[in-house]
Amino acid sequence: MFFQAIVVLIGMSAFAFLIWEPTVEGRNVDATLFDIYFKDPFLACAYLVSISFFVALYKTFKVLGYARQDKMFSQATANALRTIKYCGSILASFVGAGVAYLFIVRPEDDIAGGVAMGLFIIFVSVVSATVAGVFERKVRQAITVKSDTI
Repeated sequence: MFFQAIVVLIGMSAFAFLIWEPTVEGRNVDATLFDIYFKDPFLACAYLVSISFFVALYKTFKVLGYARQDKMFSQATANALRTIKYCGSILASFVGAGVAYLFIVRPEDDIAGGVAMGLFIIFVSVVSATVAGVFERKVRQAITVKSDTI
């Protein structure tokens, strides 16, 4: 339950950050809320990509619940791990596209901070997707072994 609480806290913190950060970002400080949230295509893309992050968090919560119920080696766990793997890949791809967008569209701006955050998110997403893929393979092997012995 402790890890599930940590996942919920991560989700709530990420959601609060997504709502708060655009209002204090450099070019949006004096903008209206409509201008911030409805006239910035980069921010709209960030919100769309964050859906995969929250889906992965939800599936992580579910996997931890399966572990608590002693159903770790089940088809539901394997499916949740596959979803986490796909969400990590989607997140890394879209953040990579966002970093490329910054290099192409704003080469004269100081984008070092945005690129550094993007590279960090890409790294974490790729590692998460890889770990989920490895665990998914192990769970599927255990399911196969379990069904063969029955």
